[in-house]
Amino acid sequence: MQSAIFNSANFSSIATDAKGVIQIFNVGAERMLGYTAAEVMNTITPADISDPQELIARAKALSAELGTSITPGFEALVFKASRGIEDIYELTYIRKDGTRFPAVVSVTALRDAADAIIGYLLIGTDNTARKVAEEALLKAGALQSAIFNSANFSSIATDAKGVIQIFNVGAERMLGYTAAEVTNTITPADISDPVELVARAQALSVELATPITPGFEALVFKASRGIEDIYELTYIRKDGARLPAVVSVTALRDAGGAIIGYLLIGTDNTARKLVEEEQQKSDQRLRDQQFYTRSLIESNIDALMTTDPHGIITDVNKQMEALTGCTRDELIGAPFKDCFTDQARAEAGIKRVLVEKSITDYELTARARDGKQTVVSYNATTFYDRNRKLQGVFAAARDVTDRKRFELELQLAKAAAESASRTKSDFLASMSHEIRTPMNAIMGIADLLAKTELTPEQDRFVQIFRRSGDNLLNLINDILDLSKVEASQLDLERTGFSLSDHLEKVIEMVAPRAQEKGLSLSFEIAPGVSKELVGDPTRLRQVIMNLLGNAIKFTEAGSVTLKVEPQKDDIVPTALRFTVIDTGIGISAEKLPRIFERFTQADSSTTRRFGGSGLGLTISKRLVELMGGRLWVTSQVGKGSTFAFSVPFEVWSSVGRPEAAPIGAHPTAPLPPLQILMAEDSPDNCAIAMAYLQDTPYRIDVAVNGAIACQMFIAGHYDLVLMDRQMPVMDGLAATRTIRAWEKSHSRAPTPIIAVTASALKGDRETCLAAGCTAYLSKPIKQDVLLQAIRDHASVKSPPPPDLPASKDRAARAAKRLAEQTPAYLENCRRDVIVMLAALDRADFDAVIILGHNLRGSGGGFGLQAITDFGSGIEQSASEADDIGARKWLGELSTYLDQT
Repeated sequence: MQSAIFNSANFSSIATDAKGVIQIFNVGAERMLGYTAAEVMNTITPADISDPQELIARAKALSAELGTSITPGFEALVFKASRGIEDIYELTYIRKDGTRFPAVVSVTALRDAADAIIGYLLIGTDNTARKVAEEALLKAGALQSAIFNSANFSSIATDAKGVIQIFNVGAERMLGYTAAEVTNTITPADISDPVELVARAQALSVELATPITPGFEALVFKASRGIEDIYELTYIRKDGARLPAVVSVTALRDAGGAIIGYLLIGTDNTARKLVEEEQQKSDQRLRDQQFYTRSLIESNIDALMTTDPHGIITDVNKQMEALTGCTRDELIGAPFKDCFTDQARAEAGIKRVLVEKSITDYELTARARDGKQTVVSYNATTFYDRNRKLQGVFAAARDVTDRKRFELELQLAKAAAESASRTKSDFLASMSHEIRTPMNAIMGIADLLAKTELTPEQDRFVQIFRRSGDNLLNLINDILDLSKVEASQLDLERTGFSLSDHLEKVIEMVAPRAQEKGLSLSFEIAPGVSKELVGDPTRLRQVIMNLLGNAIKFTEAGSVTLKVEPQKDDIVPTALRFTVIDTGIGISAEKLPRIFERFTQADSSTTRRFGGSGLGLTISKRLVELMGGRLWVTSQVGKGSTFAFSVPFEVWSSVGRPEAAPIGAHPTAPLPPLQILMAEDSPDNCAIAMAYLQDTPYRIDVAVNGAIACQMFIAGHYDLVLMDRQMPVMDGLAATRTIRAWEKSHSRAPTPIIAVTASALKGDRETCLAAGCTAYLSKPIKQDVLLQAIRDHASVKSPPPPDLPASKDRAARAAKRLAEQTPAYLENCRRDVIVMLAALDRADFDAVIILGHNLRGSGGGFGLQAITDFGSGIEQSASEADDIGARKWLGELSTYLDQT
């Protein structure tokens, strides 16, 4: 509709709603009145741009004419049209710039399908031309010039008999004739619809009570009587097409008042017709849109409803009917909250929407008429009318029963996964403890044997023994590291360290293997690389050791080089690239994609030839990624490989940096005399530790559980405490907390406490330190590691004692001492068997667990691994309250003791 009207600029078309507020203001109106459509639409009425005095005069005239009171204003402009009376009149419009111009206005009431008025259409033509034409006829006879200067409407001037004298360009354009074809030839009746002429003549005859002849007389009869006349007429164009028009007829008179002709000014009424047709189409589209909208609402999978601002339901769809078991008529007018089990929450939801304008995922439980309950998730928003006045709330409810079930299943799956993860962690902790405890004895005895007088063949066997133990411990560490990385249980340390010192120590550690194979080993740090860094030096060393170890392992001749340089293409300025280059066997291109997979080497023959678990590169890659970097490789068979990784670091500020250790601070430096308390329930581990420390100036007191350790600590004075974590009566952590509390209450300085445990999983170190331990050692512990830990953390620094015996003499005495204690140990084991059988008779599994644990920890220390295995089985069965299993293990142990 709007497009059709706005395409015509020959007349002003102003459409209003029923109250007179302007809804359409076409380009012709904009041109004539100087306003833009945006300035007047939905703002003013046509009365606001009309001469107020003329409105008053028109209201008075119409009141008198129609015998009813008419208010000046918009009512005066449309009163006749509202009563179905055709109405065309002269009116003076006031332009935006304040100037005035006369217009001829045709008013039509716009009606809907039920014939109710929905608005008005005012089509106006500039009447200035007519005024000028009349003045020209009277004053200078210049009628033709004045009319011909306007092409916006048809102007047809006739003589008194109706013969056309003037036919302007507007008439030519509208009707298709040239002026020459009609001037002095025909009358306007000849180009008008003859049926309409007959009908008009009949209507006028009745109206004016005088017979009027169909033809030109019917067109000008009112004008000839001085009555203003504007009517609708259908012109017949030259091509036979019909043109609806609104025609204004004026009688032209001479100075004596005699009629000398008529002026018929016509405007194309096609636009109005189009408006009416468009309105009909618009009404149909509205009905179609309503049907379409309702179809969308009904086809929605969600339960939809609208409420007023008070929470009263105003509409619902069929899904809402199904959800509640009520019909649409039953729901409309009912409170929204009545549909739910928790009415207070439902009402609060409506109030929240009104305050926040919308809510999402608001869960409610709908209750149907039959009692069925359904959990739904509501999304709701407020909605408004065209004047932005709040109308209520639009809400959509979706059945989330399946989602709730899925969430529950997900929670159960997550719980199962977490349980599996905990089980895995428990297994790792158990494996770490079970393997490391006997490994401690095995590697300790191997170290002690290596320091005794041995034949060359015995020494070779012992070295194989030690290397195998080291390899086994490395494999255990690799498996634990991989498991911790995969379970996200490995935390990185963040500490300052010297890169150059760190690399020198790494090179020192791998240099012997390189020298054995006659390889050239070197490392280079590029200029500009920061030497003082912040990161995890332990994990960095582990990665570099793995890469250098592999390079040395797979290189028979040539060189291995480590290079450190800035990673130029990294967004972190302090990122470094570490590159290990070897001249070894290389890796084929097809094997490169799998080189970082676990338990993988270049091929199976490589594993057999060179050894190794195939975990080193997997762990290295995971550790590099954990540090925020990446690891990659290039290689060529027969020429060597290049492994490189980049890792971001921070530069270590010199502020607060600890001073370097003084020259000469070495594990072989003299030892100060110390009073040490060792809390350890395993005689095996006690024997190993005592052997390690036998020829030192240290005095060792042993407590077999945490409670005794606390009593001895309070009663005596100790420079350092070695605290086992797992002990009966009171464990090491509880004992440490007790000691720290006593020191605090007695204003004593903290005594160094070194935690010694076979557990090596994530959080163990932190747990020990949080309990108050000063340091943390993981079994199995080598002699130099234990001695260094005591040196690092001892609170007393005394002058060195006199010269100590040679290390081999110390080891020999320790081995002899253990051998002397073995018969008494076996006798104690026999008594323990009798005690445990008696405990089983009275179902005292706790006593059996403690004694079995002691056997497990002590057997290997005396070289009796079978006792350790029996003790483990006894402890496991007792912990599961398995009487039969425990008695079976005790029977086997008793038989073994009888045979030993």
